[in-house]
Amino acid sequence: QVQLVESGGGLVQPGGSLRLSCAASGSILRINAMGWYRQAPGNERELVARITSGSSTNYADSVKGRFTISRDSAKNTVYLQMNSLKPEDTAVYYCNADLTTYDHILRAWNKWGQGTQVTVSS
Repeated sequence: QVQLVESGGGLVQPGGSLRLSCAASGSILRINAMGWYRQAPGNERELVARITSGSSTNYADSVKGRFTISRDSAKNTVYLQMNSLKPEDTAVYYCNADLTTYDHILRAWNKWGQGTQVTVSS
C-alpha cells in the first residue's frame, strides 16, 4: 500500500509564506513525478506545480515566480514553497504522486494525499 502524508498548511496573511511537504511511503521502487494541485470551493481541482524524476518542473501561470516545487529523492518527499501568498491562493492543496511499487508484484500507482487547507487572509 502507498500513502502520501501532507503537512504545512495553515492560515497566513497576504504576502506571507508557507511551505507544504508531502512524504510518500510504501514499497516504492520509483517515483516518476510528484505534484501539487489545489481546489477552492466551487472550482475544479487545478495543477499548481509538478516535478518529474528528472527534476523537470512546470507551474500554473498564476503561481510562477512565487511558488517553488522541489524534491528530496532520498526521503520520497516533495515540497512546495509558497511566497507572496494572495487571498486567491486559498484552497485545499493536494499532493499527487505517479509511482511504481514492488512488493512481490510490480504495480503502478497514481495516488492522492488527503489534502491540506491553505487560507490566505488578513
